Order: sequence, then C-alpha cells, then structure tokens
Amino acid sequence: MRIRIINPNTTPSMTETIGAAARAVAAPGTEIVAVTSGAGAVSIEGHYDEAMSIVGLIDAINQDPKADAYVIACFGDPGLLAAREIALGPVLGIAEAAMHVASFLATGFSVVTTLERTRVIAEHLVRNYGMEHHCRKVRATNIPVLELENPASEARALILRECERAISEDKSGAIVLGCAGMADLVRHLEKKLGVPVIDGVAAAVKFAEALVGLGLRTSKKGDLAYPLHKPYKGALSAYAPPAR
Repeated sequence: MRIRIINPNTTPSMTETIGAAARAVAAPGTEIVAVTSGAGAVSIEGHYDEAMSIVGLIDAINQDPKADAYVIACFGDPGLLAAREIALGPVLGIAEAAMHVASFLATGFSVVTTLERTRVIAEHLVRNYGMEHHCRKVRATNIPVLELENPASEARALILRECERAISEDKSGAIVLGCAGMADLVRHLEKKLGVPVIDGVAAAVKFAEALVGLGLRTSKKGDLAYPLHKPYKGALSAYAPPAR
C-alpha cells in the first residue's frame, strides 16, 4: 500500500523528520511518500496559518489521488474534514490518531505542545474528538516550531521538563507529543519518563495501515460526500469541485 504523508508547512527539513518517523514504524510493503506543501507558512502556529495551509494540503492530495491513505502531519489537523471530502482513501490527522492511541494505553494523558496559542487549538481538538475524559491537560512549552530543528536550542530539555510535570502534576499515564516536529523525540523521552510517549505521525501511519488492510474507505454519504460541483471565483477558481 502507499501512504502519502503531507507536511502542511513549507519546511522540507521537517518533512524529512516526519518521513523518517513514518518509515520507522511502517510495515514491510508499505510505501511512505512524505511531501512538503507547496504553499503556505514555514511553520503552522495559529488559526490563520492553519487556514492558509489548506490549499497546499488539497494540492498535495490531488497530486496523488490513488494513494491508499493520507496523513496530515500537523497537530492542528488542519483541513482534515475537507481532505476527507475529496479523498476516497482514509485521511488521518495526527492529533486525532495520537489521542486515540493514548486512550488505549492509559486512563489519562497529557498533551505537550509548542506555543501557548497552539495549546488553545489543541484544547479545541480534545473537545471535538470527545477526549475530555481522557486528556488531563494540554501543556505549552512556548517553543517556536522551527526551534525544534535547532540543535543549539533548549527545546529537548524544555519538552522533557514539561513532560515530567505532566506526570507528577496531572497524574497522567501517557504523553502525547503535540507537534509533528517532535516525532524524533519519542525514544529519548520514553527512556527518561518511563511512560508511553505517542507521536501522532507514527500512530496515524499504523491506523492508516489497519484501515486499508480492512478494506475500508472514507464514507461518501452525508457530509463527507464529494464537494458539490459549483463555480469558484477569484484566486480559488481553479479549486472549483468537478462534476462527479
């Protein structure tokens, strides 16, 4: 099977981190195609960044319409439902996938994310996904996303410290990493913390493999049916949904 993993920001080095995390857990015979969005912000750190990332996300799906499944590799899960409307294969968001995995492994988990403003976005997702009874707290480290790639930054130490606080103060039994750029920290943190640490990229890949293996596809009835054919105007005229 072929799983297309889309980094909705425009930073190729982060796509490399995401692709490596995906390939590390993919089953033999699963092809991982990790791609960087061709349009949008260098990092996604707010509602506006998320909204502007969706056109690039749609482009990345349309470039490979026959992929068996898709993964949106940003913890805000931007454009997830829009992507499910246009894709036939399953589309997984890494936040939704990670939270479900954490709920299988512990009665309570904490999310450790980057900036305070993205903490609020993650809290919205917790409610939208019905995870209020599982997620004990969403914690911000106030680390800009691109600092995760800076070897000279204190990102690792700050993330570890916040995870330790989550375990001691929130009484959480598992940690969800709230950014795709943290995907390479899982083993380091698990050794230090002694609890399950969940990266949403890896979690989404394994769920995608399971759904494809079960022969399941995105429902095309109701609100996830293909978008209605109609004209679009202005800069988005090329994105008008085709007749099906």
